[in-house]
Amino acid sequence: MSVNENTGRTVVVGLSGGVDSAVAAMLLKEQGWHVIGLFMKNWEDDDDDEYCSSRQDLIDVMSIADRIGIDVDVVNFAREYKERVFAEFLKEYQAGRTPNPDVLCNSEIKFRAFLDHAMQMGAEKIATGHYAGVREFAGRFQLLKAEDGTKDQSYFLHRLNQAQLSKTLFPLADIYKRDVRMMAEAAGLHVAEKKDSTGICFIGERPFKEFLMRYLPPKKGEIRCLDDDRVVGEHDGLTYHTLGQRKGLHIGGTKTYARDGEHDAWFVAKKDMEKNILYVVQGHDHPALLCDVLRAEQLSWIAGDGVDDLPRTHWVYCAKTRYRQPDAPCEIEHIDANACEIQFAEPQWAMTPGQSVVVYESRVCLGGGIIC
Repeated sequence: MSVNENTGRTVVVGLSGGVDSAVAAMLLKEQGWHVIGLFMKNWEDDDDDEYCSSRQDLIDVMSIADRIGIDVDVVNFAREYKERVFAEFLKEYQAGRTPNPDVLCNSEIKFRAFLDHAMQMGAEKIATGHYAGVREFAGRFQLLKAEDGTKDQSYFLHRLNQAQLSKTLFPLADIYKRDVRMMAEAAGLHVAEKKDSTGICFIGERPFKEFLMRYLPPKKGEIRCLDDDRVVGEHDGLTYHTLGQRKGLHIGGTKTYARDGEHDAWFVAKKDMEKNILYVVQGHDHPALLCDVLRAEQLSWIAGDGVDDLPRTHWVYCAKTRYRQPDAPCEIEHIDANACEIQFAEPQWAMTPGQSVVVYESRVCLGGGIIC
């Protein structure tokens, strides 16, 4: 849209205190939008903890808003976050699965609670600093991969629906991260070189096992080698481990029988929740870590259609079961209204229950489901 088409239209931009959302807001103002910043506070359990940066982030947001020349609203979604995201997060870990809180946080907080609040403020659109795109095509809204493939965040946004996408702008869709930082520096934004946030959505980067222990108590058990069932160590609780995990097992390497004394790393291959046994294997490419088919449930298709409405062309789709994983050719088979089976052309590594499998057709994110 041109500047004239946007003049007087209100967009509420989620400001995190980072460079991406700052530049997103700046670009929208340059395009003529009436921009209002919104800072979301979503975690209060240990607000004075060294890992919680919300105070500094709010200071940065106010500085950004002053520099750009926009107003800022501050809203507390801590209750919604705890009920809709964190409770599910703990429930999944307790069941032995490994959830992705960023996916749920986006669909329930950033694009639901935030969207609802922005509409009550009189906004026509909301915007964020996510690296993704949205376009209207044939009467439907599509979620697109970002131009900067190294920063693309469509994986975390795959549960967004038509109503959410129709109200959303992604100003950074066609911009590379390096250029975002250059824009911020040229505009005199002090966050131009601020480190990207990592860790759990809104909770921050912290020692993860110790954090989980505060909510899910330890339950010690054996670590066994999957190949010969020998005991090789002890774990503090299956809850704290995930398939494919290498670090934090504290069992070191042992001489393998087939490799003339070579020391291979151990990887988590299986969790027996009933017997409280953690099974491990040696070697990144061990067959127990590879699989070419998965079942997905809690399906969410962006177009609003089910599996049966997708084109049936063989190998037309690609999917990823981890954020940083390359797209892998696959075929989707219908099971029922809420489940499907995805067959990959090549075996995939450590497909983990609780994580998301996200399906693409070229640059278009079709949606996905939870690996079970």
